[in-house]
Amino acid sequence: MTPHHLRGAAVLAVVSSLALSGCGGDDTASGTGGPSGDITVLTNRTDLVDTTFQDYVERFQEQYPDVDVEFEALTDYEGDTRIRLNSRDYGDVLLIPSSNVSPDQYPDFFEPLGTTDELGDTYRFVGDGSYDGTVYGLSTFGSAMGYVFNRDVFEAAGVTEPPAGEEEYLDALQQVKDRTDAIPYYTNYADGWPLDTLAGNLGNQQGPDVVPEMTSDPAPWTEGNDIYAMDGLLYDTVARGLSEPDPTTTNWEESKNLLATGQVGSMVLGSWAITQMQDAAEAAGEERDVIGFWPMPWQTDGAFRSVTATDKLLAISRYSENKEAARAWVDWFETESGYAESQGAISPLQDSQVPDTLKDFSDLGVEYVELDPRPAGEESLVNDIANDAEITLFGHEYRQELVDAARGAADGDKQSIFDDLNRRWGQAVTAVR
Repeated sequence: MTPHHLRGAAVLAVVSSLALSGCGGDDTASGTGGPSGDITVLTNRTDLVDTTFQDYVERFQEQYPDVDVEFEALTDYEGDTRIRLNSRDYGDVLLIPSSNVSPDQYPDFFEPLGTTDELGDTYRFVGDGSYDGTVYGLSTFGSAMGYVFNRDVFEAAGVTEPPAGEEEYLDALQQVKDRTDAIPYYTNYADGWPLDTLAGNLGNQQGPDVVPEMTSDPAPWTEGNDIYAMDGLLYDTVARGLSEPDPTTTNWEESKNLLATGQVGSMVLGSWAITQMQDAAEAAGEERDVIGFWPMPWQTDGAFRSVTATDKLLAISRYSENKEAARAWVDWFETESGYAESQGAISPLQDSQVPDTLKDFSDLGVEYVELDPRPAGEESLVNDIANDAEITLFGHEYRQELVDAARGAADGDKQSIFDDLNRRWGQAVTAVR
């Protein structure tokens, strides 16, 4: 199949937005005839839980006055939630942990929200939260892949156009190193999860069927494949001394200020990060537009491309005692909160437009690629292969090992590491398929 392209500020889709009907639950109907009860919402947004999210609750309760919403913000969201999933104590509404729950496990933990056909008319990215034709998680928002950068730093280095190839990209970072005092690239190694986002580039060159292709490829870390390109670029960046001197001391929250104030030049992240970096710039007394966002340095037929995908998936606990109230919150959050817009992200609603934060992409005519849903019955196949191979494909552990080798803190080089990854992956493909 050909990639799903969107150019510039083109409309993502134009269909009518539908309000979802609530699913059955254990609530006792309130005097208003609507849902009632207390619900706990787990979130990773420790920075918003006492401000923006409280405003959401006030607005939500204008429609659902008998539902009380409490938030539980987790700093190590993935790690803490993974532990809590072993019990039935993981709130009423939560974000599906992306690094440790595979689609075939969705029915074990989460309430079905509807079919992909039903919800696909209203929402984008429904395939990301579905299993066997049933949706268990709805996208909070979508992101486009690229890298945030400090315009002043890059201009001072003489880099005024986005690099169109890997060597050109590495040369640009070298210019930042040679001509400014900024660290050209920041890995965010210590927090780990920012390295997870590199997997969001899968599909940039191979197209929307990249994941099914990987499940039958015995050696995906081979030149010409997306995963070779993105992991190889990380290795080369670190090996050439273009990243922070000691990655074990990085800090995600501090990295925002470092980029905003020009102490760091760039970071590969999804477009969800743009507003956070702009907020940091504003807090530091800088102009918001000092933060730019460029596409990754790969082109197809002379055009830049960017993979769009969901960020987090919002779900309802299978064990919630207030499922009707939980569903009311999910539906309201998705359709009325304005959360995606506040983050400068791609809305999960089909009738939305590309946000202003992607103006750089619009000006460059970047083509957007959305991955196809994984084949029915094979939604978890790539995860199963990765688990059998003991490769954190959508995580950060093996990428931290890449960084360690590249900086001389561990044995191996790029080719030997890729050879080992291919050996393990190939064995797992044979064992699992």
